[in-house]
Amino acid sequence: MEEKKTSQPYALGLSSSLFALVLIIALMYVTQSVLVPLLFSIIISITLFPIANFLERKLHFVRSLAAIVSVIIAILIIGGLIWFIVHESIIIGKDATDITKKVMSVVESFQSWVEGRFGVQRSEMAAQFQEQSNKMLNNVGGYLSTAFGSIGSTLAGMVLVPIFIFFLLYYRDFFKEFFFKAFPNTENQKVHGVLNRIYEVIQSYFLGLVTVMGIVAVLNTVGLMIMGIEYAWFFGSLASFLMLLPYIGIAIGSILPALFALATKDNAWYAIGVIAWFQVVQFLEGNIITPNIVGGKVSINPLMAIIAILIGGMIFGLAGLILALPMTAALKVIFDAIPSMQAIGFLIGEPDKGHLKRNSTQELLTKWGIVRPARLKKKKVAETPKPKDDKNTENL
Repeated sequence: MEEKKTSQPYALGLSSSLFALVLIIALMYVTQSVLVPLLFSIIISITLFPIANFLERKLHFVRSLAAIVSVIIAILIIGGLIWFIVHESIIIGKDATDITKKVMSVVESFQSWVEGRFGVQRSEMAAQFQEQSNKMLNNVGGYLSTAFGSIGSTLAGMVLVPIFIFFLLYYRDFFKEFFFKAFPNTENQKVHGVLNRIYEVIQSYFLGLVTVMGIVAVLNTVGLMIMGIEYAWFFGSLASFLMLLPYIGIAIGSILPALFALATKDNAWYAIGVIAWFQVVQFLEGNIITPNIVGGKVSINPLMAIIAILIGGMIFGLAGLILALPMTAALKVIFDAIPSMQAIGFLIGEPDKGHLKRNSTQELLTKWGIVRPARLKKKKVAETPKPKDDKNTENL
C-alpha cells in the first residue's frame, strides 16, 4: 500500500514566510548603524573595482596598495564635491542680508494682495503662518533625526565606509570563494554568473547615475544662466546631486533656485520659469537620458521602484532612499536565479511591450492556454460541414 505524501499546509507556509520576512526587516532596522555603511561600501567598492584592477594589472601595484589608492581617489572626489557645496553656500550666505530684505519685500507684497483680494487681516495671516511654521519645523526636525540619526553614528559611518571599501577590494576573491562554499548544491558556474550579474547591474546603475547627474547639472546650469539667475552652477549642480533621491530629487532641487529667483528678481515669472525648466529637464532625464545611458541593465518597473523607495525610507531613512534601487536590482538578479523566486523577479522587472498592447489580454490568455488561438478557431469553423440546402429537396 502506497503511503500518501503529506504536504505542508498553505497557511502554515505563508505564515512562516511572513514571519521570516518580518524578522529580516527587524534585523535590518536594528543593525542599520553597521548595515547602511556596509551597503554603501559594497556599491562604492564595485564602482572602484575597475580602478583597482587597472592598478594591479597595468601598473603592477600589489593588491593592498591598489585598494588604498582606490579608496583615496574616492575620498578626494567625494571631498571635492562636499567642498564645492560648502564653499558656494558660504559665498551665497554673504549676501544673506540683501536676499532677506528682498524676500520680506515679496512677502509684504503678497500679504497686501491677499488682504485686498480676500479681506484677510495681516494679523490673522501672521498667526496662521507662525502656526504652520512651527508644525513644519517640528516635522523637519523629526525627518532629519530619522534620516541622519545622531552625529556620532554619522561620523562613525564616515570612518567605517573607507575601511569597509578597502577590505572589500582587498579580500574580494576571499569573499567570492565564500559564495561557492555557501551554495554547495548549486553549480559553481551559476554562482559565478549571478555574482558577475550583480556586479554588472550595480556598476551600471552607479556609473550611469553619475553620468546622468553630470548631464543634468549642465542642462540645469544652462537654463539658469539663460534666465540670468546668479550662482547658476551651484544651483544646477545641487539639483543634480539630489538625483540620488530617485523621482523626487530634481523636483526638490528646483525649489531653492526658484525661491532665490523670487528673492533676487523683480518678476515672479523667473521663479515659475526655473520650476518649469527643471521639470523639462526631469522629463528628458526620465524618458531619454537615463534609458539610453543605463539601458535595460537595471530593469525595475516604476511601481516596484516606488514601493522599494518607500520601504527603504521606512527602514533606513534618507540612506534607504538612496540604496533602494541598486539593492532592489541586485535582489532581482538573485530572484531570477532561484526557480522558486523567479515569479518575484518577474514582478520586479519591467513588462514587455506585449503586456502593454491593446489586445494584450487576449494574447496572454492564449499564451497560458486559457483560450484557444484565433487561427485555430477560424480553422475549426472552416472545417465544420455546412448543413445541406433543403430547397431542392422539398418536393422529393
